[in-house]
Amino acid sequence: MSRPRVAFVGLGWIGRHRMEGILDLVEPVALADPFPESREEASPLAPQALVCETLEEALATKPDGVVIATPSALHAEQSIAALKAGCAVFCQKPLGRSAAEVREVVDTARAGNRLLHVDLSYRGTAALRAIRAALQRGEIGKVFAVDLVFHNAYGPGKPWFYDKAQSGGGPLMDLGVHLVDSALWCLDFPKVTCTTAEIYGKGAAGVSPDAVEDYASATLRTEDGTTLRLACSWNLHAGREAVIEAHFHGTEGGLSLTNPGGDFYDFEARRHRGTTSERIAAPPDPWGIAMIRDWATRLGQDTSFDPAAEHYVELSRVIDDIYATGAR
Repeated sequence: MSRPRVAFVGLGWIGRHRMEGILDLVEPVALADPFPESREEASPLAPQALVCETLEEALATKPDGVVIATPSALHAEQSIAALKAGCAVFCQKPLGRSAAEVREVVDTARAGNRLLHVDLSYRGTAALRAIRAALQRGEIGKVFAVDLVFHNAYGPGKPWFYDKAQSGGGPLMDLGVHLVDSALWCLDFPKVTCTTAEIYGKGAAGVSPDAVEDYASATLRTEDGTTLRLACSWNLHAGREAVIEAHFHGTEGGLSLTNPGGDFYDFEARRHRGTTSERIAAPPDPWGIAMIRDWATRLGQDTSFDPAAEHYVELSRVIDDIYATGAR
């Protein structure tokens, strides 16, 4: 059986990494990026593919699917264009800068009956998958609280991240989306509301409407009373490259994801009972390509709309809610 024909739009480090991760599953037919240096780095990975500058040129090759790894401001617009052209889409997060943008993308996918996945990559870690499986087995009883942290001692290197019109927000949009999604995914997507939120910029509470924050914290509540507390930041004095943690507290035990080495890549999961702790997942783990491989495998079998895409709208609504609460 022939492999799905895929166009790759956005050929920076993440775009190239995701492409390399599925070369054994798909046939690359187009590589698009406006920057010559990015095209030059990517073209040896797929020498048979058309090398071009725009999404429109890539769509002219009639691909079955499109992988989008461009700046955030382009995600919704390009996803909609690809879906309307009859392509399945795999897009980097965030799918849109607001719930309204995400809703439009999901509605377009549903109307065209096309597969739409977003690279919420922490779902692909062996650690988070082990935690989700343990929760589904009821191993720690009723979960009553979740603590979520993602502090990045650095900040993004691209200037557009600091332009709210292009990025949609700061670390809450960049990192907090992973925290919220990880919790919702593990808890089977309960309805949540934001009860408190604090947004900081350069150490001061609040930011101007056109500025991005560099620190955000929030408390969320599920319909059944579970409390989710999150904090995320750029350029925090963390004493390490990153602090990435998710702790699920239950009536009969606990589950934790951590990055014990302080980097961005290696995660472990542990199950806790009182003062004892047992490791249930450990690195190394090629989690960075797990989600795109799931999409590419599905693309080769069934290109129809996945109803789970509705969760992307709810995720974006929660992020909007946190920003709105923090601005009050």
